[in-house]
Amino acid sequence: MKKAISTALSLILGIGLLAGCSSNDTASGQNDTKASKQVELKVFIGQPRFKTQYETYFDQFVKKEKQDKNIDVKIKLELPNVNQASQLLKTRLASGDSPDIFSLHAINDIPLFNKAGYLEDLSKEPFADKLYDTVKPAVTTTDGKVVAVPLETLQWGYLYNKKIFSDLGLKLPQTMSEMKETIKVLKQHKITPFLLTYKDAYIPQLFLPLTVGGDVSTTTPDFIKSMNEGKGSFKDVKDLFNVMDLVNSNGTPRAFENGQDQGASDFANGKAAMWVQGPWMADSIVSANKDFEFGVAPLPINDDPKATLLNLSTSTSLAVSKMSKNKAVAKDLINYILDDKDSSDFYKSLGFNPISKVHTFAPFPWLKESSEYVSKGRAYQDPAIPSAVKDESQKLFQSYLAGDASKAEVIKGLDRAWDQFNKNNK
Repeated sequence: MKKAISTALSLILGIGLLAGCSSNDTASGQNDTKASKQVELKVFIGQPRFKTQYETYFDQFVKKEKQDKNIDVKIKLELPNVNQASQLLKTRLASGDSPDIFSLHAINDIPLFNKAGYLEDLSKEPFADKLYDTVKPAVTTTDGKVVAVPLETLQWGYLYNKKIFSDLGLKLPQTMSEMKETIKVLKQHKITPFLLTYKDAYIPQLFLPLTVGGDVSTTTPDFIKSMNEGKGSFKDVKDLFNVMDLVNSNGTPRAFENGQDQGASDFANGKAAMWVQGPWMADSIVSANKDFEFGVAPLPINDDPKATLLNLSTSTSLAVSKMSKNKAVAKDLINYILDDKDSSDFYKSLGFNPISKVHTFAPFPWLKESSEYVSKGRAYQDPAIPSAVKDESQKLFQSYLAGDASKAEVIKGLDRAWDQFNKNNK
């Protein structure tokens, strides 16, 4: 009898324990279902004109991360003004207040940022194997590490109004002399040749890579090397001021009152025939006038047609900070930038070139035209001018174009900036 009671009690206790385990497992399972990891990602991109596109795409990522990994991601998107972004990022990184993900210029910034230890190695991430072979080297360090996902690959020189050129029967000038003739014809028809927008300091700076790139491709092939060795000078870039002077003396008034945004509207509405700018302004231009047709052409810098080339560069790219506390989720977002399904529409919305085999959209007309120049060998790789030198050129060129600095002062300032770069990076 006692044995029967004991057996019964054992069974009851066993059932009770199993029920308890089952109840706890169920509760635990419910908690696991309800509980999700909370992550805030700080994303820093110096392209405020693409606010809508980035917010839309990042919202898609947030939903995907929740669905796939049950992670609630809050993205704190910072889109500083293009004139402030570079210095602001450097200050943030130096102070330890690093964004989780930040944009940088592939050619100019990756060597410096990598040397300073700011860039996470992304070589094993899925996106790295999706990049075109022509693009991948730009985001790869000298020791073979992929450290960023590229957004913009560009072919640029100047933009021109196709209708104006067509109506006047103008061919694209291939030399400085031909450009002067083009300007003469435009003026005869009371059309302003160039749009001037110097309020944004990066725009005058564009003359630097355009002239250096053309000269390095022809007359001074060792310029970058000699500057890095502390043996060269910008005196060697013979065409540095010629094209800048030509454009500046044949442009729209109040140049320092207008920046890129006003410029996009003015150009789209026929205020000038040409604009020394790049196709990164395409979205703003088309938004101002959806029927406007423009092309991308190489800017002549002298009378040698071999120096009339497009600048081919991989610029804005996204990197993960080595200081990030949320690297796993940050890498998920970096990989989503080249998502097999969604990234094609994303890049198209930005007006950027395809940079991966996952991109299936047809290039915009202006990109198709500029790509033809590249296919014919009429382009050079963006010259590796240190970002510190480019930053200094912004102020110097603004001062020069305003009549507040001489050519000698500009050359001295650029040389000094490069010398300082050499000292800081021994």
